[in-house]
Amino acid sequence: MKKSVAIIGGGPSAFLLAAFLDKEKFSTTIYEKNKTSGRKFLVAGKGGFNLTHSESIEKLINRYTPNNFLSTALLHFTNQDFRNWLEQIGIATYVGSSKRVYPEDGIKPIQVLNSILNHLKKKGVLFKYEHIFSGWDANNNPIINDTEVETDYTIFALGGASWSVTGSTGDWLSTFQGQSIDIQPFQASNCGFNINWNSKFIELNEGTPLKNIAICCNDVVQKGEAVITKFGLEGNAIYGLSPQIRQQLITHSTATIFIDFKPSLSLEKVISKIKLSNYRTTKDILKKELKLSAPQIDLLKFYLSKESYLDKEILASHIKQFPLEIINTASIEESISTVGGVDREALTENYELKILPNQYCIGEMIDWDAPTGGYLLQACSSTGVFLARHLNQIN
Repeated sequence: MKKSVAIIGGGPSAFLLAAFLDKEKFSTTIYEKNKTSGRKFLVAGKGGFNLTHSESIEKLINRYTPNNFLSTALLHFTNQDFRNWLEQIGIATYVGSSKRVYPEDGIKPIQVLNSILNHLKKKGVLFKYEHIFSGWDANNNPIINDTEVETDYTIFALGGASWSVTGSTGDWLSTFQGQSIDIQPFQASNCGFNINWNSKFIELNEGTPLKNIAICCNDVVQKGEAVITKFGLEGNAIYGLSPQIRQQLITHSTATIFIDFKPSLSLEKVISKIKLSNYRTTKDILKKELKLSAPQIDLLKFYLSKESYLDKEILASHIKQFPLEIINTASIEESISTVGGVDREALTENYELKILPNQYCIGEMIDWDAPTGGYLLQACSSTGVFLARHLNQIN
């Protein structure tokens, strides 16, 4: 007789778990609180549907915080495995110039979602919508729509707390805590960071990008672009430093980042260009010799003293290592993802809850962090596949 599996939550980790469970061994039902599945999946696709990243699996694993927690799952279902599986269900992919992986041109997010859902339905996976998990009964059976659900295996795929418009509110956290499951509070990740800008500087530069830069925090360097906002900075060059910035904020109440305006040049080369330039004014040297943008030049002008700005070596050192103080993160509501959720120590190596046998947690609801660029979706998918293979093996 088939074993019953109740998957609570209808997102990517749930989909991949259901896709890889052996249909000869399991009868699988996905319980989703919304009227449809994959709402966050679709919202994520509006800005360019980044499915995973094409870099080597060794580099990919090291993008996560902590990287050892997810390494086994990622090795069992790599970024190339994910692309191969998508191809099998009719979704061709390509690698963009940033090495991110996207659906082939013309394939919309809803088509990707529908291909996945159709694949699951052909496997016999049952979907029950508007079914809300609210806790456990005295026998530790999950309660869904005020009814105890008896099942052989319960898998929670409840997601994080970002993008509440999609139903991803993280309100399950208190329910888990009430069951004596160790949790970590949700915090914003891949979000904007608050900087108390010089008023004249922000008046001139709000909304402009800092391109081709590198930002460093706690000896971790992230290259890319950041946009200057009234609130502070946002963009891929700073999103990837979320764990380091959060740690400094927790420890010191503020965090310091250092921006390298010319990561392609050494400090010695910058000094040489400034000293040997034929341009007479400092502004012309910065603009025409070093090709700095207007907001980069304004940062140097408004944040350095006149003496430092005119001192060639001090100026060069700030071009290569310009400090900015961060005073806060954006709110969870404004963040792309969250960190926090079920404490990693509350789970076995197979994601089983230590105090609730045959009940598991997968995906973003566990306390790990990932930068933007396809890493979040990849890890959610990998944890689902890893658990499916584990359950297939023990049954």
